[in-house]
Amino acid sequence: MKILIVGNGGREHALAWKIAQSPRVDTVYVAPGNAGTAIDAINVPIEVTETAKLIKFAKEQAIDITVVGPEVPLVAGLVDAMQDEGLKVFGPSKAAAELEGSKVFCKNLLHMADIPTAGYRTFRDAEDASRYIKDRYSEPNDPVHVVVKADGLAAGKGVIVCSTRTEALEAIDRIAHQREFGEAGKELIIEEKLIGQEASVLAITDGETIMTLPAAQDHKPAYDGDAGPNTGGMGAYCPTPIVDEAMMEKIEADVLVPIVHAMKRARRPFKGVLYAGLMLTSAGPKVLEFNVRFGDPECQPLLMRLKTDLVDVIEATIEGRLGELEPLEWDERPSICVVMASEGYPGDYETGRVITGLDRAAELPDVKVFHAGTAMKDGQVVNAGGRVLGVTAIGNSISGAKLQAYKAVKEIRWQGAWCRKDISDKALEQ
Repeated sequence: MKILIVGNGGREHALAWKIAQSPRVDTVYVAPGNAGTAIDAINVPIEVTETAKLIKFAKEQAIDITVVGPEVPLVAGLVDAMQDEGLKVFGPSKAAAELEGSKVFCKNLLHMADIPTAGYRTFRDAEDASRYIKDRYSEPNDPVHVVVKADGLAAGKGVIVCSTRTEALEAIDRIAHQREFGEAGKELIIEEKLIGQEASVLAITDGETIMTLPAAQDHKPAYDGDAGPNTGGMGAYCPTPIVDEAMMEKIEADVLVPIVHAMKRARRPFKGVLYAGLMLTSAGPKVLEFNVRFGDPECQPLLMRLKTDLVDVIEATIEGRLGELEPLEWDERPSICVVMASEGYPGDYETGRVITGLDRAAELPDVKVFHAGTAMKDGQVVNAGGRVLGVTAIGNSISGAKLQAYKAVKEIRWQGAWCRKDISDKALEQ
């Protein structure tokens, strides 16, 4: 088989690495890929938004299955366009991808389906949103417990947690007035801040059968102790002890099954990866967001542990026969991914800085360094994005996996490189 993976991040490198292990697969292409996918697959210089070029390549190369990694081409309708040309493709339709593409759509659907989530209000302009905050909180330093969210895609950064009235008004201004996140801010949501621990529960579904994956825990804030601005994710580990068997059953019954049924009722049947971002509150799990693809960085530790042939799962999903498969087989050992980032991320950062030590890190046992924002320049690997590497390790315990991952991190250097030092510490505190 020939497989084409669309994307250029750590998730796509992990997918290429795992899919290439299938005995059914001869060739894996990644469009456009990065310096890491160039080692584990063949890079194709086509951007994720160049739909016509992707279709042309898939036809010319007789690609058997295309796997769409990131949210942007999914929301833009790449799956529909490829299916219209008779190509087999893994991922949700444009209509189904609105579950991630519009937070307003998602919240309204959750409300209609009676799926537990935070209370919220939606706004189309900054003035109405600001008035709502001012009416509820009279003093600038009044404590508030709200989260302000841009409606559209904002690379994980369009969510601002606010503790004072001033912070909430500034968040509204950034999203709806200054348009810091572009068109993503044409609508915004103000919702109550939920208290608890976050967990990511991903499931693969063909619209009928739901195959739930082990729960992971992401670390979205930039700095240790969950301080600083939100990012696309600074690390993750899997499984997380905060989601035990009873909790997983509740999540499946109260969240995953109802959302698949709700999408079907809305005539937007969902096929692909359904990612529930959850807050585990004292009142039970509540949905923070839905994504419509593998999480990044959750994908990396998940695929490190997956023993089942991923191609079999992908093909069965496309063909609507997921229910025929045996349960997924997993390595019992936990895995952790530590994201190494460019200086300045999630704000402005410089690129083109030479990365050293990748070979030494790769020699460590039970370690895989997944590339995200990297490129080749004059024969050397350089940083080409904000989140640069996902250093992933597996171990006999969470602490063992953490030790191995950070051993690999210490081998890798470039000017301004940094990472959180506390990835998976929440599991050790349980």
